[in-house]
Amino acid sequence: MDYDVLIIGAGIVGAAIARQLCRYQLRVALLDKEADVSFGTSKANSGIVHAGFHEKPGSLKAKVCVRGNLLYGQWAEELEFPFRRCGILTIATDEEQAHQIEAMYRHGVQNNVPYMQILSGERVMEMEPNLTPDVREAVYAPTGGIVEPYEMIFAIVENACQNGVSLLTNTKVDAIEPLPEGLRVMSGSRELTARFVVNAAGLYADEISRLAGAEEFTIIPRKGEEYLLDKRAGSLVKTVIFPIPTKKSKGILVIPTVDGTLMLGPTATEVEDKEDRATTTEGLQYILEHVRPMVPGIQLKDIITSFVGLRPTIAGDDFYIARSQKVPALIQAAGIQSPGLTSAPAIAEMVKDILLQAGLALVESPTYNPRRVGAKKIRYLKTDEIDRLIQDNPAYARVVCRCERISEAEIIQAVRAGHTTLDGVKFATRAGMGRCQGGFCTFRVMEIICRETGMSYDEITKRGGESWVVSGHLG
Repeated sequence: MDYDVLIIGAGIVGAAIARQLCRYQLRVALLDKEADVSFGTSKANSGIVHAGFHEKPGSLKAKVCVRGNLLYGQWAEELEFPFRRCGILTIATDEEQAHQIEAMYRHGVQNNVPYMQILSGERVMEMEPNLTPDVREAVYAPTGGIVEPYEMIFAIVENACQNGVSLLTNTKVDAIEPLPEGLRVMSGSRELTARFVVNAAGLYADEISRLAGAEEFTIIPRKGEEYLLDKRAGSLVKTVIFPIPTKKSKGILVIPTVDGTLMLGPTATEVEDKEDRATTTEGLQYILEHVRPMVPGIQLKDIITSFVGLRPTIAGDDFYIARSQKVPALIQAAGIQSPGLTSAPAIAEMVKDILLQAGLALVESPTYNPRRVGAKKIRYLKTDEIDRLIQDNPAYARVVCRCERISEAEIIQAVRAGHTTLDGVKFATRAGMGRCQGGFCTFRVMEIICRETGMSYDEITKRGGESWVVSGHLG
């Protein structure tokens, strides 16, 4: 066998499983059809680390959400990705909603969510003075938090690879065949064999299961539009603001980000196309109609960009994490929608336990290192700290992205780490995420990619595949 465990899907769940397994003496591969990790559903995640009171008591979601939330502090400290426990407020603005607040609080107590409180409207307004004065009361969960999902995934995968995991991008699974003691996975002319395969393929988990001859289920994409505001609006709220949830979703939210902006969304519309990432005028209007009654100061002019995430929903509305009954070498990790980002560290523990019960020997690696040193980012540093960096590396003195204060040194580090698409560099560094959305820095980033890799301009893509930026040469 080429590998002991082959993980299909390098989103947050696949990445977390890879990191969980890299501490053992195993041959592990993490495979994805995209040009970089986190390029599927995970990149468009809202970045909320949920507390766990939204989840149905007794559900698998509730169990792994609360456990995953608990693990976040340790993972962020070890891997040096930005994480802030800013807290979550779910607000009620009338008597009927206030009754639901009490029910949500009881859910949280049943799910063992710590430190929850029901706050009066007056107390809520003291915490968040820019909310509507119509707030009657709220559930407050201080353990809720925020991360940048792609930055977190990059950190997780980097640490996993440092500990021996093989990363295989641009590797689409075409077929899966049974072997006497494992599975053969085929991608084009390439064949990979593994004793166990983990199906963490997100939107395509149903198709992977079908290729393997395993359980039949259907992933239904649920489209969520999100809108990002300029940093000047970032001080409107400090906590994540939730409305009372609906049966379909947790509602339209106002979400602070770790880099000081605000996000609005997401919508929740079931679609057929698993690649439908188009935002709509109707979606924007719907979001504004729902967030302005909560935070009246939100203005249309502050929106700088929009994007879509597709949740991989499954019948039963709970996660599907189990060893396949039909194909024992396949471990299913499917239907991972919200709160999947929060739950990922706990899902990884669960998959590890399933593999152990299936007979995989887990021997601790003596060389395992849980720590990863993050890149130095000048936007977080004091002037004297930046001066010291510049003395060692003058590339820190050259600011490429002025909106977000990203230095040439940071972009070089990202490219040398393997992020050679514009989106890969953007997610690793934030170059191109500011007010001008790459209008001034895109060519400079391309210039650095060419210089560092030897690629030509017409080989550079936005996000892999045929998403070329330059279509040809003139003259």
